[in-house]
Amino acid sequence: MTLTTRYDIVIVGAGPVGCCVAALLAAEGVVPPTRIALLDRRPPPESRADDSIDLRVFALARGTEKVLLRAGAWPAVGARRLSPYERMIVWHASVPPRSADALTFAADECGEPNLGHIVENRVLQWALYRAACDAGVVFHAGSLRSLGFDRQGVAVATDDARLCARLVVGADGGRSQVRTLADLGVSTADYSQRAIVAVVTSARAHERTAWQRFLGDGTLALLPLADGRSSIVWSVPIERADRLMALAPQEFARELTQDSDDVLGSLTLASDRAVFDLGKQLADDYVRERVALVGDAAHVVHPLAGQGVNLGVLDAAALVQVLQDATREGEDIGAMRILRRYERWRRSEAQLVSAAMDGFNRFLARGHGPIAALAQRALPIVGRSALSKRLLVERALGASGELPRAAR
Repeated sequence: MTLTTRYDIVIVGAGPVGCCVAALLAAEGVVPPTRIALLDRRPPPESRADDSIDLRVFALARGTEKVLLRAGAWPAVGARRLSPYERMIVWHASVPPRSADALTFAADECGEPNLGHIVENRVLQWALYRAACDAGVVFHAGSLRSLGFDRQGVAVATDDARLCARLVVGADGGRSQVRTLADLGVSTADYSQRAIVAVVTSARAHERTAWQRFLGDGTLALLPLADGRSSIVWSVPIERADRLMALAPQEFARELTQDSDDVLGSLTLASDRAVFDLGKQLADDYVRERVALVGDAAHVVHPLAGQGVNLGVLDAAALVQVLQDATREGEDIGAMRILRRYERWRRSEAQLVSAAMDGFNRFLARGHGPIAALAQRALPIVGRSALSKRLLVERALGASGELPRAAR
């Protein structure tokens, strides 16, 4: 016999963004926490102090930090290998990294203690999951099988349960089942690139600096970790990525050091390597009656500026704000007219970021021809303009644009 349980909101996907929606809904009192369900095949793995460093890390912006604080998760994030970075240096392969032609951002130049924090995926996910569960959110282990809609709500069927809700939030990633079952279309584009991630040690200190080099055939980012090592995100054409993954560790490290322009001296692998395909996705619609998409279910952007999880957390905060306002006005939180407010707000932001990442990847990371040459010459000019740098820093900090209340 299938058990039926009624909730106000069911969130499908217990990744960082889904857990953020759950924790923030509970923290803001949108509905009673016990009326919120978080559905995934299994709970997130617990984050322990003696865990090896997760190969997947995020550069969290200031706006994201504020949302996590409101959600009750930031203290737990800070207790696990939090790595603030104070500078960011971006340069094209045609210029030296420590020169006036490199684009340099420094926290002290804009009156900030840092430009953000490098946080491991496992740490972030566990902190948000615990914040949600500690607040009273109910976790259901199971796989989504179907969605059934009527005027009053939506029935979420799993292997052995039936969850009824006024609203379903799809936070189940780029291959979202919620998006498919809700008949929400998606536009995709393949970058013909793969990103290699790993942890490396370096001959020289990382200087609490995030380093990023546009290579001509891709991008290399060196992100500072709390223990002095660095996390790499090395985005290159598929054929080169496959060749690099097949190299012995010493040969891989030699080529990596060369692509880094020797900025931190000799680099050595300190972990396994992982690789994933790169592409972009934008859902044709973020909402339909009783369904809203957040995070990668709504949009996937190129990782070269580390904006993916920050976009997703701001999606979470915006959706929670819209639902909170609707509740105060006595509105139905699953009504299309309410959910459209969220869609109009966040869809335009995702389109802007996606277009910017496309431009960086096309004209700086991989560019050839006159437009690419112009973009490469413009990079040091931007670096010499205080106003341009300030605008870029505000964007990187998540301190510009139409921010949700929780991110201010």
